Amino acid sequence: MTIRQMLEEKEKKILSPYAQLSAQTRGRRNPEAECSIRPAFQHDRDRIIHSKSFRRLKHKTQVFLAPSGDHYRTRLTHTLEVAQIARTMAKALGLNEDLTEAIALGHDLGHTPFGHAGEEILREISPDGFHHAAQSLRVVDLLEKDGQGLNLTFEVRDGILKHSKGKGDLLPNDPEDLPITYEGMLVRIADIIAYVNHDLDDAQRAGLISAQDIPPDCVKYLGETHSQRIDAMVRDILEQALKSEPLQIKMSAPILEATLKLRDFLYDRVYDLPEVHNDFIKSAKIIRELYAYFLENKEEFRREVGGGFLHEPIERAIVDFIAGMTDRYAFKLYEKIFLPQPWLII
Repeated sequence: MTIRQMLEEKEKKILSPYAQLSAQTRGRRNPEAECSIRPAFQHDRDRIIHSKSFRRLKHKTQVFLAPSGDHYRTRLTHTLEVAQIARTMAKALGLNEDLTEAIALGHDLGHTPFGHAGEEILREISPDGFHHAAQSLRVVDLLEKDGQGLNLTFEVRDGILKHSKGKGDLLPNDPEDLPITYEGMLVRIADIIAYVNHDLDDAQRAGLISAQDIPPDCVKYLGETHSQRIDAMVRDILEQALKSEPLQIKMSAPILEATLKLRDFLYDRVYDLPEVHNDFIKSAKIIRELYAYFLENKEEFRREVGGGFLHEPIERAIVDFIAGMTDRYAFKLYEKIFLPQPWLII
């Protein structure tokens, strides 16, 4: 018996009946030999962590554009916080932590530079539209490893595709939009727990809001501090889950209402604030002009990107390339193409 098989047997003995077992995965897009050490979902997690797109998250905007402060979140730290929250809940409920973590670590790989502003511009200019969740799946399926993809399992790919909610429901009513595993549901709900709390924390750090500005109902039901709010949300989900049969991943009515009110507060007082939003209007110009330039100068685009993004149609390849950029790379490339360069006279 291999180490992987021993770990799979251990899962069968200790995990909840509602857990997705590694040995019962629906498989990969392309069949491959199984690892002798790692179960399938652990293998997926490792592939994501070692990918270039995962490393690039450290220089992609969460809320504040290219923040100079050391303690503001980036897309990478957001991803790690989602993974931590989701794993805490998965462990408490006896679900598969490896699957949960793999989905969480991969869920935002398709995010654009400049946060959701970048996504809005690519959705507008791309002939096929754009959504970061679908792009995250495209990254792991097609774009990573110079066009080979990561060949992840069906369950991880499903969770990545169905993690996003925007201003919609925490968990959708339409079964087609609902993750097929409870682990995927946990990541979807952990995503909002993470971002409403850390974005609130960053906004206070930036002096955009104060603790006194937070709606009283949110403070009443969720607490006064960052850690109290996360704890209240997580505990509520676990309490609802542990008393439900069959298992349900949800919040109680008061906690859900307070969480959604906190999200609305962030949209009104932070995300759409001129001090934040105006920078993204400027960054939208960068994405729009880079796309138009490469569309007009296809040979230069091919020289710039190398082999990984040389696929057809070229409009899709340009969108893939721009979506994969970090904020600072987009700045530098725009400067290189559109701004005059000083002559160096020795």
